[in-house]
Order: sequence, then C-alpha cells, then structure tokens
Amino acid sequence: MNRHEQLQNLVASMAADFDKFYGKGNKAAGTRVRAHMQELRKVAQDIRAEVQTMKSADKE
Repeated sequence: MNRHEQLQNLVASMAADFDKFYGKGNKAAGTRVRAHMQELRKVAQDIRAEVQTMKSADKE
C-alpha cells in the first residue's frame, strides 16, 4: 500500500467517530477521535521524514 492510500484509509476510518462526537455529542467518540489524530500525526511525521530522505538521496 502506498502512503497516499494509507492516509486515505486512516482518514476514512475516523469518519464514524467524528460524526458521533461532533454530530451526536458522544464523549467516548471524542476520546477515539483524539487517538486517531495522534496516529495521523505519527503517520504524517513518518511521511515527512521519508520525503526528506528521498530528496536528500536525489541530491547525492
């Protein structure tokens, strides 16, 4: 799976909890949203590091 698909799947997996929290006020879903966002942050940092490594490798 490429990184774009990974991000799409991650965001899609969050949709139900976002709806439950923002649409219905379910506080437990808010906790899950925060966990999803932490995972998204981790994946984004990994992708940034990977892109930088690939850019640096091209310069050498």
